[in-house]
Amino acid sequence: MSDRRRVAAIDCGTNSIRLLVAESDGAGGFVELDRQTMIVRLGQGVDATGGFHPDALARTFAAAERYAGLIRAAGVSENGIRFVATSASRDAANREDFFAGIEARLGVRPDVVTGDTEARLSFTGALSRTQPGSEPVLVMDIGGGSTELIVGSAAGALKSAISLDIGSVRLTERFLKTSPPAAADLAAASDQVDGLLDGCGVDFATIGSWIGVAGTATTLAGVYLQLETYDREQVHGARLPANELVAMLGRLSVSTVAEIRALPSMHPGRADVVTAGTLIATRVASRVPVSELIVSESDILDGIALGLLTAQD
Repeated sequence: MSDRRRVAAIDCGTNSIRLLVAESDGAGGFVELDRQTMIVRLGQGVDATGGFHPDALARTFAAAERYAGLIRAAGVSENGIRFVATSASRDAANREDFFAGIEARLGVRPDVVTGDTEARLSFTGALSRTQPGSEPVLVMDIGGGSTELIVGSAAGALKSAISLDIGSVRLTERFLKTSPPAAADLAAASDQVDGLLDGCGVDFATIGSWIGVAGTATTLAGVYLQLETYDREQVHGARLPANELVAMLGRLSVSTVAEIRALPSMHPGRADVVTAGTLIATRVASRVPVSELIVSESDILDGIALGLLTAQD
């Protein structure tokens, strides 16, 4: 095994739990050794009940056990692991059950980060492999429970970071309860998103480059490119025209979950919430003066890994 430092970054959100195992490249970056995504829907019902559902915890613990095996096999020590928990874990009343279950399986306690920290990690990760053309840069991270909007320079200097309580799972559970959704419900969801965007303090009119990270953006890129099977290398750097995002929302909003699940490269675990995520993206698109969304496969996971490696230097 290489004598270079190895770390394991885990991002556990409302919809998915993801793993990145990386090794220092000796020059301030890293070499990716393994990257995994499992849809566990940890945030199932949290918005309505205020607590984690036992089934959601069971799915998440099973994924953590699998990741623990991969981390051990890669030779990562416990002090090289960081488990970041985001939106759903900030909201759940019984989160101690979640903390104990993860710690028992991975040997580390989940780090429940603030929305601001989540945003900063996403920004760092997005810019690690993406070079925007114009400034300021807006990085948009649509998660299951929240959406992070981060504005900064192409060199990585942050100007502002905001976390909004709108995400693909949260919006679906609140408004889009039928398949396909009723027009009135879609309008109500749009009004909710617009209200939060209008009051978030981001000066959308000044944005020079718009980057999308995480599941909604990468899924839409795979569909737009009509990839029969999802391919990270083809998705990374893809450019989605803003008018195509609007057209995709139009198609998704009149489709059943089964029809959406049949689309090229669509992850079955995202099919029931991708319409809500696309709605959020289109409302942002209506506010920025740029004509396309740049999709990045580098995101909060990459930011966590870089932070771990920097801390070990």
